Amino acid sequence: MCRSIKTLRPPALAEEATEDEMRAAALQYVRKVSGFRAPAAHNQEAFDRAVDAVAGATAELLGALEVRGQAARRAGQAV
Repeated sequence: MCRSIKTLRPPALAEEATEDEMRAAALQYVRKVSGFRAPAAHNQEAFDRAVDAVAGATAELLGALEVRGQAARRAGQAV
């Protein structure tokens, strides 16, 4: 696994992951899987689509995860 991809869910990340953080993780993942740091022009579109898809899946995953204690902490912060 890419060691440069950091955990984006609480409690490892104190606040909600930003779009930039999710995109950076997606880019690292696609680079690792494809073996390209910077794809050739004829592969750029496929590379970019893959980064977009992985970033979208990451946002969906993080939005759906329930982390123990997070709901209680958020409720306490809203008061």
